[in-house]
Amino acid sequence: MPEQKFKRATAYKLRIGDLIKGKQVTSEENQDRLEYIELGDKQIRRVNIVANIVERFENEPTEDKTKYASLTLDDASGQIQARFFGDDVEKFKDIGQGDTVMLIGKLRIYQGQIYVLPEILKKKDPRYLLVRKLELEKQTPPEEKPNKEETKAVKDQIIELVKKEEENGGVESEKLNMEIDASQEIIDKEIQKLLEDGLIYEPRPGKIRYLG
Repeated sequence: MPEQKFKRATAYKLRIGDLIKGKQVTSEENQDRLEYIELGDKQIRRVNIVANIVERFENEPTEDKTKYASLTLDDASGQIQARFFGDDVEKFKDIGQGDTVMLIGKLRIYQGQIYVLPEILKKKDPRYLLVRKLELEKQTPPEEKPNKEETKAVKDQIIELVKKEEENGGVESEKLNMEIDASQEIIDKEIQKLLEDGLIYEPRPGKIRYLG
């Protein structure tokens, strides 16, 4: 019988912000064991990220603690940590704050927070960030923009609902999302525009009142 070869999972090129938005799928037996991140039709186990390092942390090893270090990576869409242990701390000792890197590694979680266990970590010219950004933009299909009639209808519904609930001290933003027949993205954008125009205000997060 021929020997079966292990197929390594694809290391997807992604923005950190997109990765963070994905759904964490964990093992039924252990919630701290990540199976994959679900993003659209992809099941992501490994990533290929280009980002700047904005922080490096390294612990003081003791008899009770394994040597550990982390790098916080930022690509302007979000932040994620690369974490390494034991001998790997020495292996990546020359990489630190201010460096631009390409990181390829496996996704892991700890207490619900996603991090990357590095397999490859290389310094790159800072201009490589722009190269990766353009590369990802080509892969992303253009978003369908809502037409003006749709956005005006959403805006009018928001104002109507906020006015209606004014005697009750305002309306919860969650209620707007439930009662208005539009995507949450469109609703959020129209709420933001109304806030900027001074027609509504937030006395506290998630609560909206009418200014007029």
